Amino acid sequence: MVVAPPNPVRSEKPEPIELPVIDLSADRSEVSKLIVKACEQYGFFKAVHHGVSDDVIAAMEEEGLGFFTKPVCEKQRAGPAGPFGYGIKSIGFNGDSGEVEYLLLHTNPSSISQLSHTISDDPKKFSSAVSGYIEAVKRLACKILDLMAEGLGVHDPSLLSNMIRDVDSDSMFRLNRYPPSSFHTPPPPHRATTEIGFGEHTDPQMLTILRSNDVGGLQICVAGGTWVPVTPDPTAFCINVGDVLQAMTNGRFMSVRHRALTNGFKYRMSMAYFGAPPPRAWLSVPPELVTPHRPLLYRPFNWAEYKKAFYFFRLGDSRLQLFFK
Repeated sequence: MVVAPPNPVRSEKPEPIELPVIDLSADRSEVSKLIVKACEQYGFFKAVHHGVSDDVIAAMEEEGLGFFTKPVCEKQRAGPAGPFGYGIKSIGFNGDSGEVEYLLLHTNPSSISQLSHTISDDPKKFSSAVSGYIEAVKRLACKILDLMAEGLGVHDPSLLSNMIRDVDSDSMFRLNRYPPSSFHTPPPPHRATTEIGFGEHTDPQMLTILRSNDVGGLQICVAGGTWVPVTPDPTAFCINVGDVLQAMTNGRFMSVRHRALTNGFKYRMSMAYFGAPPPRAWLSVPPELVTPHRPLLYRPFNWAEYKKAFYFFRLGDSRLQLFFK
């Protein structure tokens, strides 16, 4: 496959955005209010005191780094991604590309176990680390979704979290590694260029739980179309609203466009859990969130229907508009 030369991003440097940092160990009613406010205003927040142990995180980071530092010919045993497995530069099925290599896994344990034999020289160790990490961040995602439902005043506080607890949940886990820009072209002295690692998009699922090393690269699009960097914080998880959650909250929460840039001099690795409902789960707005002042915005649909639309379009295309009432 021939990939066009990477396009440098001009070095305008807007001030980093300071996302809300929410302590999940604080008073529950106050935490739920802060989460709702953050999701309405930013679509993103950082979670600290999240309950995911350092050991679980370290084991997953070790396995991820161990895979990405293998020779390319060994990594390609786990590819090509279709969609699961190893991919490099090519993203999705519609011509999108970026300066990234990745490993995409379904969170189903049997799927992880099966694919681990092409990923690791010690499949049991890899599978154990991945499954342990996924279980931990899944619990975190469920806790956050319950807090969201409580803060929104939804009658059944487990309405949202039950969708990713379901045995048929279509949740996914993705490891990304972005090479330093200088890996391709030496930058001018004392100045590093950056390139698009993963192009602008919204996440189609309900909720994303993102962890990265202490290297910047994540940017979000704010009012006026300005791209602003998010300061990396290795002690926190970055949480963002997905398209399904925007629809199910009747537009109160925002699924915000974001992208990842390469760093000028350092590798960046990120680990993203995408919490998704089962394919046939009926996704509709709870009646508590429909009022005369906020009429119904989105028609009911299921995840399989939305996922089909997601795979049909390019990475940066808008999809939710297809589901307006």
